[in-house]
Amino acid sequence: MMKRVAVIGFGFIGKIHALNILKNPELELVAVADKNVEAIESVLNSKTGNYNAGEIDIEDIKSINKYPDLERCLENEDLDAVHICVHTDKHYELTKKALSNGVNVLVEKPFTLNISEGEELIALAKKKGLMLMVAHVVRFMPPYQKLKERVQNETYGNLQFLSFSRFSGVPGWGEWKEKQNNFGSSGGALFDLVIHDIDFAAYLTGGSPREIQSSYLPGKLSRHDYINAIWNFRDKDFKVKIEGGNIFHSEFPFQAGYMARFEKASVAYSTLNPEVIIISNDESTVEIPAGDANEGYYNEIEYFYKCIDRNEEPVLCTPESSLQTIKLCYDHI
Repeated sequence: MMKRVAVIGFGFIGKIHALNILKNPELELVAVADKNVEAIESVLNSKTGNYNAGEIDIEDIKSINKYPDLERCLENEDLDAVHICVHTDKHYELTKKALSNGVNVLVEKPFTLNISEGEELIALAKKKGLMLMVAHVVRFMPPYQKLKERVQNETYGNLQFLSFSRFSGVPGWGEWKEKQNNFGSSGGALFDLVIHDIDFAAYLTGGSPREIQSSYLPGKLSRHDYINAIWNFRDKDFKVKIEGGNIFHSEFPFQAGYMARFEKASVAYSTLNPEVIIISNDESTVEIPAGDANEGYYNEIEYFYKCIDRNEEPVLCTPESSLQTIKLCYDHI
């Protein structure tokens, strides 16, 4: 039986969730909730986000029920799950409401900026026997999954150095225009953008760094809209560098990627050349297919619902690990 799903918040990331729900033959997008309910269809043609992850046909949205808030959506729909795609300052409130009403939740990152709120939500989901997962999409992106495979399998020998980067212009669309200089709304670039690489680095290395040497700069959204950090580990010989932010002008092109030094080869990937992963040694350089990073959105959604079907903990992206990522972000400042 198809799962009945609603998307709560229909901005840039909400559209991406809706698009990938529509792609999945096991799911039915029955509703969308947004405070600007009259503008839901017009959002499809507006410029939002820092890159293009696909488009929705307006005909696919016309027949879907639309609500101004989660409350009315829950009152009128029999749902299996909701996708919480609003600004971070609303994650706790809406996730708690959905779980309290017996509905599984996939909530966008960052989970919540308040650690105790995150712990409360995890406990509530367990008490209710419901699935709670945070959408850390990089864990599910093919180019990053391939890096993890090479580290785990020691394809090129031991890992010696990892570097992640992620840059964007200051968000200039939707509610972001209202959020500037408001730390509580998103946590700035550290918690909203660079968190992708902090989370994946922790996921890849299997633990927390012993020491983080970090510097940061203020921007329009927070005191830490640029981050430059080195991670040192107690029981590992390699180091991890993380750099990124959104201190550039709004039209600055989004770019993200990684570089890894192994014993026998160096590996690089960048969204500026997204089709390939570059592998170099002392004799040659080759390019291999990277896979489509945008497939990560479909993959994470598919995985979430498989966990629901099997009544299994989302071990690839537990809410506990997502809360640990929030703690790691705080360790950078």
